[in-house]
Amino acid sequence: MCLAVPARIVQITGDDAIVDAMGNQWPVRITLCPGVVCGQLVLIHAGFAIAAIDEERAREIWPLIAEIDEFNEEQTHNYKGNV
Repeated sequence: MCLAVPARIVQITGDDAIVDAMGNQWPVRITLCPGVVCGQLVLIHAGFAIAAIDEERAREIWPLIAEIDEFNEEQTHNYKGNV
């Protein structure tokens, strides 16, 4: 399964950027999204910003990512409990 995560650009240096998604920050390449600026929201996949998105769309996606995280935590807990 492929997943693109909405993140806000917090720093840009050339084709490199630091993004923040739900309190987590990491470096990405912005080569595929020329013209993006600090503060803008982008979709991140495999270390690359692949598309700019608006705030409304990001707010729709973030809760879905939180649900996936909760599901994964439950599955991990259930697995450890059955060992």
